[in-house]
Amino acid sequence: MSDTAPTTSERGAAARKRRMTTRTSVVLGEKLAGGIITVGGLMVIVAVLGIMVFLFRVVAPLMAGGSVDGNVRHQLDLPEQVFWVNGDEFQTLGTLVDAGGTALTFHIPTGTEVAREVLDFNGAEVTSVAGTLERDRVAFGFNDGSVRFATVGFTSTATSRNRMPVGLTRIDARDQMLDGFVYTQVGTGDFRTNSAVNELTSVDQISDQPIIAIDYRIGGTVERPTIAFATVDAAGQVRVSQSRVQINMMTGDETVTTTTTELPPLGIGADETITGILMSGTGDRAIVATDAGFIYRYDLRNMDAPSMAERRRVADDGVGVTALTFLTAEDALVVGTDDGGIAVWFRLQTGTSATTDGREMVRARVHAPMPASVIDLSEAQRSKEFVATDAAGNVWVYHSTSDQVLFQLARSGELTADTQAMLFPRSDGVLLVNDSAEFEAWQYTQRHPEVTLKVLFGKIWYEGYGQPEFIWQSTAGTDLSEPKYSLVPLIFGTFKAAFYAMIFAVPIALMAAIYTSEFVDKRVRGTVKPMMEMMESLPTVVLGFIAALVLAPLVEEWIGAVLLGFFALPMGLMIGAFVWQTLPAQTALKYDGFPKFTLMGLSILITAWIAAQLGASLERVLFYGDFKQWTTGRIGTGTPFMFLILLPLSYFVTAWTFRKQFGHHYRDLISGLDRSRAGMVDAVRWIVLLGLAMALSLLVALGLTAIGYDPRGSFIDSYQQRNALVVGFIMAFAVIPNIYTLAEDALNSVPGHLRAASLACGATPWQTARWVILPTAASGVFSAVMMGMGRAVGETMIVVMAAGNTPIMEWNIFSGLRTLSANIAIELPEAVKDGTNYRVLFLAALTLFVMTFIINTGAELIRQRFRKRAFNL
Repeated sequence: MSDTAPTTSERGAAARKRRMTTRTSVVLGEKLAGGIITVGGLMVIVAVLGIMVFLFRVVAPLMAGGSVDGNVRHQLDLPEQVFWVNGDEFQTLGTLVDAGGTALTFHIPTGTEVAREVLDFNGAEVTSVAGTLERDRVAFGFNDGSVRFATVGFTSTATSRNRMPVGLTRIDARDQMLDGFVYTQVGTGDFRTNSAVNELTSVDQISDQPIIAIDYRIGGTVERPTIAFATVDAAGQVRVSQSRVQINMMTGDETVTTTTTELPPLGIGADETITGILMSGTGDRAIVATDAGFIYRYDLRNMDAPSMAERRRVADDGVGVTALTFLTAEDALVVGTDDGGIAVWFRLQTGTSATTDGREMVRARVHAPMPASVIDLSEAQRSKEFVATDAAGNVWVYHSTSDQVLFQLARSGELTADTQAMLFPRSDGVLLVNDSAEFEAWQYTQRHPEVTLKVLFGKIWYEGYGQPEFIWQSTAGTDLSEPKYSLVPLIFGTFKAAFYAMIFAVPIALMAAIYTSEFVDKRVRGTVKPMMEMMESLPTVVLGFIAALVLAPLVEEWIGAVLLGFFALPMGLMIGAFVWQTLPAQTALKYDGFPKFTLMGLSILITAWIAAQLGASLERVLFYGDFKQWTTGRIGTGTPFMFLILLPLSYFVTAWTFRKQFGHHYRDLISGLDRSRAGMVDAVRWIVLLGLAMALSLLVALGLTAIGYDPRGSFIDSYQQRNALVVGFIMAFAVIPNIYTLAEDALNSVPGHLRAASLACGATPWQTARWVILPTAASGVFSAVMMGMGRAVGETMIVVMAAGNTPIMEWNIFSGLRTLSANIAIELPEAVKDGTNYRVLFLAALTLFVMTFIINTGAELIRQRFRKRAFNL
């Protein structure tokens, strides 16, 4: 057989097959690119999930409960009834003082006696006792009517290893002691040296009757301390004494001057017994409790004429007050009753005429009741915690602000009516002792007791406030002020900033997108779009700097011109449009493009210049010459601003009414006119409608004023230089490129045959854009707006520099705000690692993360839906 040569057609088919075969390098490149893209996408997802996991790990301990780490109980040897107990902040040493003046210092973990001293009470019997918040300064009331003061505290120093004394006795695996000193090794290898300080300082004769109740406070300065104490004797007489101590800085000698004032009688019945007394550290009030369920508050602001300010029932009928104490800062009074109830009362400035000082006691919180009668209350030194003991042996630790019971401890030893409990200075344990010197101590861990979901996202009634509110105030000028961790003002500020930014950004960005997509020449569009996109490259810190140092003072100085500009700029655009309409058709067609664009810009600039010139006159005519004074409500009425606010709405109502009533007649009228004349008629129509809208807006504003409505105090209030208006201006500048780019792309993605079909049917370019292009691209346009909102929600530097950083909840456009991101940027560098503020800031970050994730995800889903819809078209 002989081979047959391929025909021409066969050779052509083979060549085409070779051409259709993809080269191996191209296939490998595509697979490599696909793999890289897949891996990159997965890494992005993993990174996002990793961020969320990290944030959750930092935030989770905020909601974790506490744990009891240890519990010890020992019997000590004291000859008489125990009246006072104190413990140091390291839970190493404790001191008990009995009725005979014996001060026994002991090692808390083991109950070992460390030292024993005797305070000379001169044979008098202790009948009452009270101490300062730190519990190291104590006042004893005696059966002879005298009051003696003592120091029952501790000192702590450091001892290096090479200076340790010899002959130490080991107490336990951690501690050693010698001559009343306890040595504890610390992490550096050196030793912390703890010892007790027990001494009797002075005595005052107050009454000839036994002192049955006493309270003790120290104030003033180091050089001139003041000692104030209130007493109740067996005859029911209430007295307040103030001692001023002057210390000679050269010799160290002290001069004590004491004055005692008898307070007006309580006026209680024979069957009513006084159960306790408290005095404020400032000496402006004293509170007496009785077993009839009443508290009596004295007004001591004028010690020459003290008065009974208020008598308030704080318990139900037949229920007596058995214990009371102040919380730190002394604005909150904790009251325990013999039915186990525990409530917190605030002294509020209500302006009532029923009291001498215009204040009254208001019940702010009711805590979980104890199973039996409350016999003792003791407050924490550095927080809003307190420990309560009841007659059944329950020892509960409360946190008042977060309204929760942190620990429910149970007394395992013998219980007596005079059992006392105290919180250790660091609020990490409880020391309890009965009158026979048996003590029990608990050590626990509760890292974030002040935080609950209600504290973070609910209204809390804080001391000094008239009602429950959302408040963020993580730091204050004094340690007595408690931190307030409500995230609601920060979330509100975040949305407020985004809201005002979107008010400015959305109309400008969308109108610009429609204009460049549907009306301008391609050459103009090729210039405008890149310029708009370049705006996004500007650093936000630069924009914030400009807003804070340039724009904010400028707006404050030219506020009248700024307000007028909101109306002047749209009017300038309309004037330019009507001028263009009056041009002959051939001229308009010839110069359509950049000249038209220039005319519009020139018209806007002219009206802006006019607004700047008339700004001062507007402020003088409408706002009585001073806009900032007007916003406070001190001058004028709300009519002028309501007139400006209602003007756009009035114009839309007027235009809609005209179109409904006379629209078809008007169209018939101008359809027979040439372009120039029709443009002039349309301009006259616009001017008439604008005048009618102004009249309507003024009438409505006057009517609202007549019925008592005033916008001031709501979305208009006192003017601050760095406010939401400035933030809205500059943040809109940062957001506009995002919205414009995406919206313009969405409009341009509308299939051309839809646009051509509309124009072929006789629709104008504006009718086509309004009724065909925009509805078709609605999903993409909405996606653009949502992406811009996500950008605004997460903005940081502009808000930090231009918003005033005030975490308040008001829609006032002239007030400041604080957003979640700005709060994190401001406070995180100063937050203590793993502290409450640190973790709450991470919770704020997590909240912001979730918010932006939801917004951006929703926008992306809508965008994907739009792309599918556009593809089908």
